[in-house]
Amino acid sequence: METFKYSDLSKGDITHLVQRNVDPANEIRALVENVIEQVKQHGDSALLNYAEQFDKVELTKLYLNKAELEELASAVSEDQQEALQTAYANIYKFHKAQLKQEDKVETMPGVTCWRELRAIEKVGLYIPGGTAVLPSTFLMLGIPARIAGCNEIVVCSPPQKNGKVNAFIAYVALMLGIDKVYLVGGSQAVAAMAYGTESITKVDKIFGPGNQFVTKAKTIIQSTTTTAIDMPAGPSEVLVIADNTAKPAYVAADLLAQAEHGVDSQSILVCTSETIVQQTLAEVEKQLAVLPRAEIAKQAIDNSYVIITQNLDEAMDFSNQYAPEHLILATTNWQQLTAKIINAGSVFLGNLTPESAGDYASGTNHTLPTSSYARAYSGVSVDSFVKKITFQYLTEEGIQNIGPSVEILAEMEGLHAHRNAVTVRMNNK
Repeated sequence: METFKYSDLSKGDITHLVQRNVDPANEIRALVENVIEQVKQHGDSALLNYAEQFDKVELTKLYLNKAELEELASAVSEDQQEALQTAYANIYKFHKAQLKQEDKVETMPGVTCWRELRAIEKVGLYIPGGTAVLPSTFLMLGIPARIAGCNEIVVCSPPQKNGKVNAFIAYVALMLGIDKVYLVGGSQAVAAMAYGTESITKVDKIFGPGNQFVTKAKTIIQSTTTTAIDMPAGPSEVLVIADNTAKPAYVAADLLAQAEHGVDSQSILVCTSETIVQQTLAEVEKQLAVLPRAEIAKQAIDNSYVIITQNLDEAMDFSNQYAPEHLILATTNWQQLTAKIINAGSVFLGNLTPESAGDYASGTNHTLPTSSYARAYSGVSVDSFVKKITFQYLTEEGIQNIGPSVEILAEMEGLHAHRNAVTVRMNNK
């Protein structure tokens, strides 16, 4: 990991360091636009062709039904079931608390305003299945979708080499009451859910992380179709802020946990202590050597870096510019920093709170904004699966109280029909 001193970095240097997952030549966009067009024009047949081309599997159909999911799920051991149930319970409990009815507000006598939640009718969940299969992502998306009350939940996940999905994906589908999983991955899955095919329903909003192709597809369909997206969530990332109270072995483990996601993941260490940096890098080499996914993690680590700062305030300043998906405060002094966090997807406080806890089972959602999108986006929540519709009700007293102001405002804008809509009501005594 290349090491930089924060005090030596210019504004331009920092801009360069915090930039990631760019596509300057639009090569990814060109490929993805072609995939989207093929799916739009040819539907299921394009999806079957892409399964053979990208996933190296020849499919006879695009989905697994409930009976097939039950057969696959039977391979999940009892302790694995218990772990998934624990994660389900915690995620459900945290997200259920987000479903709150808002109070009505009387803005002036006789004028009452409020908002009510309505579930998005049709949602699409993309569950990655590349170098790692992620049943945890299925829980993170499926649980709030169920709590919100979405009518139709379409699930797409890349087929494995046997033309099926992982047993854990099948088990989670049954936990969520989902009886069909489509064997479609990558940008073609996004296109299928955005436009619909013979087999796959067109949805109103697409959720789920993925590689740069999935992310690019989501950003394209958001601007070219009526389908919305949760956020442009691309390759995963973590930024660890550490001081001399951090545990190097813990910090190294956190950096590697993120790095093993994929070669395009980033693990950034921002530290106030050069001694802790050296000890952490030594631990990274030691722990990396025994990881089953060491080759993937090493490439990600080689593309990551260390920033040495003079104090925690500088560390936090850099973090806010980076806007990390995951932010770990590896310090006993984390209480001093939380109020200074401006941009972050999800935050892990202190030396005993690994990112892995939030990734799997603490209850918070792990579908989070990457690539600096934490500057403007929140992670997935129940709010992501609902619309908030505003209502207003005027009594006779209300129209008399608010009417004169509305008449004047409408006249100011030269919209006389607007004014009249109020006037006829005020005069109808």
